[in-house]
Amino acid sequence: MLIFAVRLLVEQEGKLLFLRQTKKNGGRFSLIGGNVEEREFAREALAREALEEAGIHVRPETMQLVHVLHRHKLKKNETLLVLYFRTKHFHGEPTSLEPKKFKDVRWFPIQLLPNEVSKATRHVLEAVQRGEVYSEYPSRSKVLAHWEEEGENWEGFAVP
Repeated sequence: MLIFAVRLLVEQEGKLLFLRQTKKNGGRFSLIGGNVEEREFAREALAREALEEAGIHVRPETMQLVHVLHRHKLKKNETLLVLYFRTKHFHGEPTSLEPKKFKDVRWFPIQLLPNEVSKATRHVLEAVQRGEVYSEYPSRSKVLAHWEEEGENWEGFAVP
C-alpha cells in the first residue's frame, strides 16, 4: 500500500519545532504532519495538520518543498512517499492540541537533536542540510534483504 504523507519543518532562530509523542505513541519527537486526504493538496494538508496538532496557523504559500522521502516501513508492509516542507512563517503559540498523541511541543537547535528523534527523521534532516532533494529509507540493501528473508522477490529495478 502506498501512503502519501507530508511533514513540516517549522524553523525559528535556528531551531526546529517538534511534537513530543505520548509514551503510548512511542515517546519520540516528531515533526508536524500526517497523511494527505482526498481532495487536498500537500501544503493544504500541512496547514490543516499544523492547526490541528500544534495550534499554529501556517499559510500554504509560505511553505517551501525541501525534500522527498521514499520510505519502506518493512514491519508494517507500508510504502510512503513523504513530502517535507519548510516554513519560518506562522502565527500562534505552538502547543499540543492532541494530548492523546502528543504531550507537548519543544524547540531544538538543528545541530543538537535529542536521541528520541527517529532515525528516519534524522536521515531526512541530514539530507536537507546536504541539499539533497530526494532520498530513500531504509537503504536499498536493507529492503532487498528484508524481501529475501520473506521469501518474496523484489519487483524494483535490478542493480548489478
